[in-house]
Amino acid sequence: MALTPFLCNFAAVKRIRLFLRVLLLVFAMMTVSGNADAQQTVGNDSLRPISIDEPIDEDSLLAARMAGVEVSLLTCSPHEEVYSLYGHTALLITDRMARRQWVFNYGVFDYRKPHFVWRFMMGQTDYRLESTPALLAWCDYYRRWGSSVEAQVLDLTPREKLQLQTALAENMKTPVYRYNFFFDNCSTRPRDIIERSLDGTVSYAERPGYEPTLRQMVHECTGSDHRWAAFGNDLLLGFRADQKTTQRERQFLPASLSWDFDHATVVRGSDRRPLVLRRVTLIPQGQQTVKQGFPLSPLACTLFICLLIAAVTGYELHSKRQQVWFDGVMMLLTGVAGCLLTLMFFSEHPATSTNLQVLLLNPLALLFLPQVIRRRKTLWWKLQGVCLLLFLLGALVQDYAEGLEFVALFLLIRLYLTHYHDQ
Repeated sequence: MALTPFLCNFAAVKRIRLFLRVLLLVFAMMTVSGNADAQQTVGNDSLRPISIDEPIDEDSLLAARMAGVEVSLLTCSPHEEVYSLYGHTALLITDRMARRQWVFNYGVFDYRKPHFVWRFMMGQTDYRLESTPALLAWCDYYRRWGSSVEAQVLDLTPREKLQLQTALAENMKTPVYRYNFFFDNCSTRPRDIIERSLDGTVSYAERPGYEPTLRQMVHECTGSDHRWAAFGNDLLLGFRADQKTTQRERQFLPASLSWDFDHATVVRGSDRRPLVLRRVTLIPQGQQTVKQGFPLSPLACTLFICLLIAAVTGYELHSKRQQVWFDGVMMLLTGVAGCLLTLMFFSEHPATSTNLQVLLLNPLALLFLPQVIRRRKTLWWKLQGVCLLLFLLGALVQDYAEGLEFVALFLLIRLYLTHYHDQ
């Protein structure tokens, strides 16, 4: 019974403590709710949802998206490999915000495919577009060869950058294209896709007094260190390669396209802006080692043939005996080479048709060869005389491979002395 007042007091204390806890909890909740209402009131403008009917500034969003994107034209100087004597061009997309760089290369081919050389000569070679994120490795390849790599950063609007990226993505879906050395190659393709992506037209500055032919531009690349490469090119190129080029045709060479881009402007209405924002040297020009090829030049070899023709002809006049074996060898060599040139008439390369060198390297010689060897009467000598005269006259309108004019002249003199002099 003595514990009853104590228990009653203890129960009362517990009720009071519970009441105080509930009171503190309610007060705390009211405080938090009040702070939230105050924050919502203060930041009402920034937190309110955007209305569906409110216009969105797409240009601002696009500008923010493309703020760190740069588009550059890469130009690589030539090096000693035959396929790189003319330089190379590619596109570089740099996204600084994403810290990514992509190289788009239109010059990829597979020389291991069956009949690659034959298909290349006939203009039936397929190249493809490839992209790689390894810019450093790509540049390092040219550094090892001693070639320079220049980047021309283009002055493009955000919308033009997006249009170019979209066009490249579409190209990657069908990357293979039919390559043409002069008119559709790794230099003209980047130019074309850039021009199509612009909201305006490109105006290229003219070079006063600079109107080379395609053959002359090829000679600028081969130079004196690759005379046999120049000889092979000149042998296959026809009359079309000796006509004056337009500025657009000259852009098949990467160096020529790079010069034109440096001096080009984008025109849209009354607005004009430079196409190139700035130029950056990624890899400086290094030292290149010229490989030693065949020790004799094409001119030296053709002059040797001329001396051989003169020596055999002199022996024939002295001995009064025709050396049929020599005529047979010359007819066989010129006839086989003539078959190759005749096939080039059917090539998809526009610059190989109408090649007047077929008058000297004549495939018809193979048809008359049996008659000449058997010493039978033949029309070949008259036909050869007419063809040689036309060949020499054709030198006025077409540049021939080095030294062939001398060979034609010596053959014509031999023909006159051995077959028409007595008559």
